[in-house]
Amino acid sequence: MSDFASRMPEQAAVVEALSTTGGRYRTLSFAELDRQSNEIASGLRAMGAGPGTRLALLVPPGVEFVALVFGLLKSGVVAILIDPGMGRKNLVRCLAEAEPEGLVAVSRAQAVRTLLRHRFPKARLNVTVGRRWFWGGPTLSTLRAAGHPDPFETTSLASDPAAIIFTTGSTGPPKGVLYRHGNFDQQVVEIRDRYGIEPGSVNLAAFPLFGLFNAAMGVTTVFPRMDFTRPADVDPEAIRSAVADWKASEAFASPALWKKVAADCQPTGQALATLRHVYSAGAPVPGRVIANVRSVIHPDGVVHTPYGATEALPVATISDREILTETQAATDRGAGVCVGMPFPGIDWKVLRIVDGPLAEIESGEELPAGEIGELLVTGPVVTHEYCTRVEANRLAKTTDREGRVWHRMGDAGYLDPQGRFWFCGRVAHRVLTAEGTRYTIPAEGIVNTIEGVARSALVGVGPPGVQLPVLVIEPTDSAAARSEPSRRKLEAAVRERIGQEELLAGIEHVLCRPRLPVDIRHNAKIFREQLSVWAASRIG
Repeated sequence: MSDFASRMPEQAAVVEALSTTGGRYRTLSFAELDRQSNEIASGLRAMGAGPGTRLALLVPPGVEFVALVFGLLKSGVVAILIDPGMGRKNLVRCLAEAEPEGLVAVSRAQAVRTLLRHRFPKARLNVTVGRRWFWGGPTLSTLRAAGHPDPFETTSLASDPAAIIFTTGSTGPPKGVLYRHGNFDQQVVEIRDRYGIEPGSVNLAAFPLFGLFNAAMGVTTVFPRMDFTRPADVDPEAIRSAVADWKASEAFASPALWKKVAADCQPTGQALATLRHVYSAGAPVPGRVIANVRSVIHPDGVVHTPYGATEALPVATISDREILTETQAATDRGAGVCVGMPFPGIDWKVLRIVDGPLAEIESGEELPAGEIGELLVTGPVVTHEYCTRVEANRLAKTTDREGRVWHRMGDAGYLDPQGRFWFCGRVAHRVLTAEGTRYTIPAEGIVNTIEGVARSALVGVGPPGVQLPVLVIEPTDSAAARSEPSRRKLEAAVRERIGQEELLAGIEHVLCRPRLPVDIRHNAKIFREQLSVWAASRIG
C-alpha cells in the first residue's frame, strides 16, 4: 500500500458513503492512508503494542477501519477480526477465546468490554474510536497524535502471525483462523493476477474484508451506506448511487445482495453500466441471479463466482459465461454446482469421506473423476491452524510426506474430466439414510427449478444411518407459506416432481416456511442444523 502512496498519492484509497442516496462521502487518499496508518502503527508501539500483541478490532467498515487494519499490520500487531452480525453472545464468546490484550473499538464495544472485564483479563491496551467515557486508554485521535507520519519500517516475515479471522460457524461454533503475513501477500497476488485487476480502478465493496485487498492493489474501495451484517436487506439505491457517483468498474457482494439489487435494477436496464467485473461468493450463486446481474451491468461485463473458505481463500473461480452456457443446465439436472478451476497456487484432491482425523493425506483414498468425496486443498493462501477451539485442527488439517499442510474444506463434491470441482454440499450436511447417502446440493438443484420455489434445503431428521430426508422449501412469494391452500399447492407440486426424479426418490416429507435461516456473513448460506431441528418438530 505504501508503494501506491508514492505512485499515486492523490488517488482515493477509501470512500465511505454517508447517505443511501449518494452525494455525501468521506474520502482518504493513498497518501493520507499511508500517513494515518504510520501514525497508528507508531502510536501502538509507543503504548506498548508490538509484534505478536493481540488486539481486537471492532470498528464499522469505513475510513477508520481500513486505516486501522493497515496500522495494525505495519506495527506487527495481530488483529482479531470478528463479524458483529453473529450477535452479542457469540461475539463475546469468540473474543474471550481469542484472549485479546486490548480492544481497538467504538465506544459501545469498549463499554461492554469494561462491564465484562472478567471475560477479558488480558485486555489492558485499549483504544477508543470515538468518544471515551468512563474507561481509560487513548482515543484514536490521541493515539495518532502520539505517533508520527514518517514511513514505518515493518520487519514482519511471511511466517509471522498477522490476524485472527473467525469462521461464520455454519457447521459448528465459530473458530479463530490464524492468518500469517504470507497468506495475505499471496491472496493479493492470486486475486490481482487471476482477474487482471489494475491500480487506479474503483471497487464497490459490500463485503468489508475485500476492501483490504483493494488498498493493497492500488484500487479505490467504495463502502456503500448499508448494514454490512445484513446484506440481504440492502437498499438497492445505496448500491446504484455509489456505483454511479464513483464510476465503479468492479464490485464484490454476497449472492443475497445481488439478488435484490439486480431485481430492482432490471426495469431500468443498464442501471450499473460502469461495472465490468462483478464478484459474488459465500454460497452457491443461483444461475438466475447471475443472469439478472449480467443484464444490469456493462454489456461487456463479467460476473465471477470465486470459491473458498475463511481457512483457504481463494481456491477456485468460474465466470458467468461458463455457468450460463454450460454448467447451470447440469446443476438443474442434479449435478451439483461447478465452482470452476483452481487458482494457480492451489493443489487439490478429492478423497473418500472419512468422519475423523486424517493423519496424513496419503492415508486417504483419492477418488477418480466423477466420484463424490471431500475436497482437500494446499497452497500459500491456505492457513495452517485454528488458534481458538484448537481441537478442530485434528479434524480440519493434515499433512503430506513433503510436509505441506492440507486443509479439509468440509465440502463434498467431485472433479470432472476437465479438472473442475463440482460442489455437492457440506460433508456435515449429507443425509445418511438406511438406503445410502444423499447430498444436499444436487437434490436442491432440481427442486429449485420448480415454479414457485425460491430455494430449498434437504435436511436429515434422526440418527445418522437411519435419517429421514426432509425437503424444506422457501416460496418465491413468502405469503404462500402462510396461506394453507397456497402452501399445500406448492408442496404438491414438489411431491409430483419427486416422483419423476430418481435422485429425489424416497423423499416423503416436504415442508414449507416463509424464509430459510441463513448465515450472518453473507445472508446466503443456509443454516441446515436449525432447519433439521425445526423439521423434526414438524414431522413428529
